[in-house]
Amino acid sequence: MLRASLFFVIASGYGLATHAETLTLPQDTYPTTHIALPDRGARMPAVEARFGAPAKRFAPVGGGKPEHPPITRWDYADFSVFFERDRVIDAVVKEAPKPLRNTEALRPAS
Repeated sequence: MLRASLFFVIASGYGLATHAETLTLPQDTYPTTHIALPDRGARMPAVEARFGAPAKRFAPVGGGKPEHPPITRWDYADFSVFFERDRVIDAVVKEAPKPLRNTEALRPAS
């Protein structure tokens, strides 16, 4: 009797737990702009030759152990470049995500 009651409780709760809604977001209508970025693996002198002197250079961080190499950041007007020793490991565009507009248009998908 206890097993039958437990099965009924679990089975009836399972149907309720599987219900979910999906929202459709409006398409981004902002124009996309392409910003040239340094290639991964490029050396510092090559980056400076191609993009000019950075607006700001940060001192290396880390480097105390072989498994923690020094990481350096250079800031340009539109992007930042991160170096491991003297090679590019990443470049990041300095742009915050666009704000959501027309949130009243959000509706459950049919």
